[in-house]
Amino acid sequence: MAILLWLSDFGRKVYSMGFLLLRPQDLEGLVGMGEAIDIIELAYKSAAQYPVINSPRRRVHSPAGVRISTFAGGVHELGVIGINEHTELVKHSDAVQHYPYREHPVYVLHSSSDARLLAIIVGEIDEKTIGYTSAMALRTAATSGVGFRLLARKNAKSVGIYGTGGMALNHLLALKCVRPIQKAKVFSRDPNHRRDFAERASRQLDLEVTPMENPREVMRDVDVVIVATNSNFPVFQGEWIEPGQHITGIIGSNVSLVKGGWLKQRRREMDDAAMQRPDVIMVNMREAVVQDEQGDIFEPIEKGLLTWDRIHELGEVLHGERPGRTGDQQITLHKNNVGLGIADAGIAMRAYELAKGNGRGIQIDIPAPGSSTGH
Repeated sequence: MAILLWLSDFGRKVYSMGFLLLRPQDLEGLVGMGEAIDIIELAYKSAAQYPVINSPRRRVHSPAGVRISTFAGGVHELGVIGINEHTELVKHSDAVQHYPYREHPVYVLHSSSDARLLAIIVGEIDEKTIGYTSAMALRTAATSGVGFRLLARKNAKSVGIYGTGGMALNHLLALKCVRPIQKAKVFSRDPNHRRDFAERASRQLDLEVTPMENPREVMRDVDVVIVATNSNFPVFQGEWIEPGQHITGIIGSNVSLVKGGWLKQRRREMDDAAMQRPDVIMVNMREAVVQDEQGDIFEPIEKGLLTWDRIHELGEVLHGERPGRTGDQQITLHKNNVGLGIADAGIAMRAYELAKGNGRGIQIDIPAPGSSTGH
């Protein structure tokens, strides 16, 4: 909680309130993947009961391609409400979107009971054993971890991964936290990247990880498929999907990239056939699909290939309002389509508590709103 002190100002009572400033170096080694998965599950379950504490991601773009994203939300059970913002320069070449510069994210945390400022956090909150890999990797992978827990077969032992960046590594760890994964196959367009990833993931996660020379082999005879790339176009064909598989995809771009001229068409990581195969399709938030015209779901619905009644939300499945996997032969899909402030607030609150308990950060005292500054 914020610190309140009574001070005397020539006979008047004024407040001094304090908040904790956490810098990137204060955030190292704090939050583990398993803990983050549990926090995000609580956040989504809570928001399903009290939806006004949740909000879609908002994005605006400058003419130069700078994009600022804001994520507002809270988890009242954890005593927090707040906002996360991060800014990046967005570019693209051929089929890949990339970011020449990404600024530190900034989290502002308030008490969800009395509105007092608790902390300002500047920097990525990374998984404590992996460290920094890519922007928002812990939150994104932990959200997928909730999806793995809900939709992947309980005895899932093998996974195929498209992508070799930080998102892929964090997703592999998230899956390992909730399922008895023993083997993984990985593909990316660069053979050096997939070889290096296989070596690193095998060493850090104690798994047998094999680099594959073609994308088709990644999906053959595996229980789970993870798509964690920067591609703007589908990376696998729907006909490759096998009965019983669970698929997780993380691209959830916004149509402003098309309207602003950075992309010629909406981003896709799955083709129409892939979107028609699953028995269960789950997204984080349907509203974001519409707001951002997210191609993987929005375009098949536009074409009449999918209907909205088939699209379940993560919170609805957690709360028992919509079914998840009900049979081992079902094909399931979690479209981790948008990051939400409820997840950011929950993870940031835990980082704040751990950092404060370890004596990290800088305590800053400021006059309370409406009180005299003494000048």
